[in-house]
Amino acid sequence: MVDIEVKDGQVSFRPRGLSKLWTMRNQITVPRSAIRSVRRAPPGVGTGWWKGWRLPGTHLPGVITAGSYLHDGEWEFWDVRGAGASAIQVELGGTRYRRLIIDVEDPAGAVARLAQ
Repeated sequence: MVDIEVKDGQVSFRPRGLSKLWTMRNQITVPRSAIRSVRRAPPGVGTGWWKGWRLPGTHLPGVITAGSYLHDGEWEFWDVRGAGASAIQVELGGTRYRRLIIDVEDPAGAVARLAQ
């Protein structure tokens, strides 16, 4: 699960609890202007074997996908449990990560807040 904080034109994504261990990250901060789009993640996003080259992170298909993944030459950050029923997908531009796929407590609220 990831907490999201929007402050002073910056958006911080902070893994919570054991997610810090699984993702090997304490937070990712990007300028609000770097967010290109945000939406609910597709159903079943957490299932399947291949997410990219994991560097570093944790992956047990259908159980946990967490950490940094190199996919098609670009970096993605994942923190999803199970199939990702509460996951959102944040598309970024001009940052290290091109995409964040993260579980959040209130997906609809997070999408609305980040889409503003």
